[in-house]
Amino acid sequence: MKEKEYRYASAAHNGLLFLRGVPGVAFGDRVNIRDQRGQKRNGQVILSSDELVMVQILEGTDDLSLNDTWVRFLEAPFEMPLSPDILGRVFNGIGEPRDDRPPIVSRLRRNVNGQPINPIARAYPREFIQTGISAIDGLNSLVRGQKLPIFSGSGLPHNKLAAQIVRQSRLLGEESRFVVVFAAMGVSYADARFFREDFESNGVLGNVVMFTNLADDPPIERLILPRTAMTAAEYLAFDLDLHVLVVLTDMTYYAEALREVATAKGDVPTRKGYPGYLYSDLAEIYERAGRVRERHGSITMVPVVSMPSDDITHPIPDLTGYITEGQIVLSRELNNQDLYPPVNVPPSLSRLMKDGIGKDDTREDHPRVANQLYAAYARALEVRNLASIIGPDELPDLDRKYLQFADGFEQRFLAQGMDEDRSIIQTLNIAWELLSLLPGEVLSRVSEADLARYHHWNSSP
Repeated sequence: MKEKEYRYASAAHNGLLFLRGVPGVAFGDRVNIRDQRGQKRNGQVILSSDELVMVQILEGTDDLSLNDTWVRFLEAPFEMPLSPDILGRVFNGIGEPRDDRPPIVSRLRRNVNGQPINPIARAYPREFIQTGISAIDGLNSLVRGQKLPIFSGSGLPHNKLAAQIVRQSRLLGEESRFVVVFAAMGVSYADARFFREDFESNGVLGNVVMFTNLADDPPIERLILPRTAMTAAEYLAFDLDLHVLVVLTDMTYYAEALREVATAKGDVPTRKGYPGYLYSDLAEIYERAGRVRERHGSITMVPVVSMPSDDITHPIPDLTGYITEGQIVLSRELNNQDLYPPVNVPPSLSRLMKDGIGKDDTREDHPRVANQLYAAYARALEVRNLASIIGPDELPDLDRKYLQFADGFEQRFLAQGMDEDRSIIQTLNIAWELLSLLPGEVLSRVSEADLARYHHWNSSP
């Protein structure tokens, strides 16, 4: 490999280094920078032409002396060493250890930029994944190979929910749990410590590969981190034939880092100042998840997106919703009622749920029960709004039953402990206990056979 080393950069600002008169440099090449104090920094070429080369420096350009900076072009992309030993380890955004243990030594190294799965090679996502969380398993089921994001807001317990999904997720009928690739971007030290201690105390850390970028770490490193994490996931899934669950938190911090770099590059901004290629950039990451034909392993993805000002139409959740197959939306109103997990049922959905539930997967009545719960809860919310105006005492008996159903649905079905792992059968049985608060004649989404077997009409006031 022929390396090029140059001195005297022409400019540096906002984590970007500019050099002129550097021929033969390729987009995406890795760069080593040695500053005036002899310290090394990592970079990547993000723009290359005959006149100008732009290098993205992961550690930032603070205190960089242009006249005493050496830039070495390695003529190779960012690569990560891969072996089964990555399980149980903690890395930074470029795959370097941050757990005070030796680096991974392996002949196998792969470009972290990777490629989305070829649509022709994709297998359709199927097989129900039990998370142990009723709001997800019963109403927004996750299936193997799916991309199901969590839309949250500042101060909502998305980190606790993500950690619970990591601890509890499993395929029915298989003893082995998922291996997990957990990527945290822009998180506080307290959050990073919470995740690590949670995984350690529950005995799952040995099955987890963690990539962390703290809030005070270089923001530009966040642009590499999810790609490094997906490279590790692809190795575990398609080389070792394991079922991999990827949790990315928080993709909003990733998008903000992308906006920062795009602004420094002079790219034309679009909505909220984000670059026009935000959609394709997110798709490059999300579309690396899925299943591949004739391969046992798979990658299931749960990205976390915090919505600025709780705005679900913000560009980041909006574009994420186009690429992924549904969303779990968290509710600030339910969270203020100390209800966990505060899943907002009406806007939440899983587009692939129908392919992973039913007779041969969960239970024969599951699809109909989910539809009936949605319908009954929607009706109950209408009644609750009416009761807030005229008072519950003015409502007919059936509407008061709907109010009772709504309270029970939120407190018994949605609400559960952070360590409570419910089976899908327990979830469906709780659903029928709640539906039994309503007379059978209003339950039009379930069959007569379902009513005869599971419905126990409670006519008491």
